[in-house]
Amino acid sequence: MITMDKVKLTIGMLLLCQWSIAQEFLPNAYPDRVVLNVTETPTNSVALSWRTDAATGKGMVQWKKADDSPDMSVGLDSARASVESLAEEDRSANYFNVRLNGLAPATTYTYRVGQGTHWSEWFQFETPADTPDQLTFIYVGDGQNDLKSRWSRAIRKAYATAPEADFVLHTGDLINRSGEDNEWGEWHYASGFIASTIPVMATPGNHEYKKDEQGVVRLDPHWRPGFNLPANGPKGLEETSYYVDYRGVRVITLNTQMMNLDDNLRTAEAQWLEKVLRESDGKWKIVAFHHPIHSTAEGRDNPEIRELIKPLLEKYGVHLVLQGHDHTYGRGTGNPALEKPVYVVSVSGPKMYKQGEGTWMEKATTDTQLFQVIQIDGGQLAYKSYTVTGKLFDEFTLAK
Repeated sequence: MITMDKVKLTIGMLLLCQWSIAQEFLPNAYPDRVVLNVTETPTNSVALSWRTDAATGKGMVQWKKADDSPDMSVGLDSARASVESLAEEDRSANYFNVRLNGLAPATTYTYRVGQGTHWSEWFQFETPADTPDQLTFIYVGDGQNDLKSRWSRAIRKAYATAPEADFVLHTGDLINRSGEDNEWGEWHYASGFIASTIPVMATPGNHEYKKDEQGVVRLDPHWRPGFNLPANGPKGLEETSYYVDYRGVRVITLNTQMMNLDDNLRTAEAQWLEKVLRESDGKWKIVAFHHPIHSTAEGRDNPEIRELIKPLLEKYGVHLVLQGHDHTYGRGTGNPALEKPVYVVSVSGPKMYKQGEGTWMEKATTDTQLFQVIQIDGGQLAYKSYTVTGKLFDEFTLAK
């Protein structure tokens, strides 16, 4: 017998589910999605990006050297940001980008973004010192799914573990469906103030791409206005393939999705990679991209990327290769005769695949959300992989 209480309960559950499914992250006059981005000269510059509604046509950043006084007016500088509109089916927004140059190394700054009477909170960040070979950063593989509800604990535990990290490196598939604004809303919700205070370094994966109405595969329209990343990579891959020299460590990102799809870009990117590896005079070299050289998941393989890129990584002495895509964890050299490069595949989100049987892996697991903290101190690189509950799962050191 169906009672009125059961009907009310059913209606209530349906409304709850509808609210959960339909939750949106709509823009307004107050800035949101504030991201601090790496630049190619991190000791004296940072880049910023943020979003407002389409009616807000002007964006400013105010900043100063941080001190202990609540008075933010003394020593304050300001700059106007460029603006780019992004119109979607059910919403329009303006995205703002600006770069702060002439900063002092090893200095804490505070900043806010906005205009008129609509401003963000004040954030703080610290520029790195100009001394070489000291660096700590967080590396996370695919977040991709259930970003607000389940990826959030991974990125937040990573921050709690390494709150003074120099940057956070994302190796693609930050979201699941290209062009879906609500998924980017979840990514920013989960990252919260972390992305506003620790610089983001990211490269896209296959889920940041989709075909347009003409069948052309295009980068998610949120990527370039939503981030403000270096444009020193190959032509046509700006802000997706680039490099940063961070305290004497050269960190390079590659766009392996376009390597898979475009023969000309594949060749151009390989040539560019060889050039920036050959010209690097730093003690350490780290390369990050989405599709693994050696796969960890059952039934997956990327032979074209492996055959093109792996010889360059070995020839020019790359120490660490950080990857995603396979939604499992694996770590090894792929060549027992070599100490390096060390290849790592990791996943930070909740979507998991079945582990493959690759003999190259010295450490492997699946069904485990992970994040990694890499610390370089002079002639030693210390790598640690943690679970979302903070358990140390894997570690190794490299000596230079």
